Amino acid sequence: MATDGHTSSDGDIRVLLVLNLLISLLFSVGVVYGLEIVGLGEFTPVNVAVATVFLAGLTYVLVLR
Repeated sequence: MATDGHTSSDGDIRVLLVLNLLISLLFSVGVVYGLEIVGLGEFTPVNVAVATVFLAGLTYVLVLR
């Protein structure tokens, strides 16, 4: 069977969701920490969790819909 070396695969949605959460968590930690440095917020696990859920949800809606 001759192929051109390209295959189409959507991947496993679970892997995409886990990567989305991990990257959103890392970004949220940086943003919440930065907001604390400039005095606009407090670095707490709750603030990081809320920012992570918000960012992951926004990413899901904009990219995976």
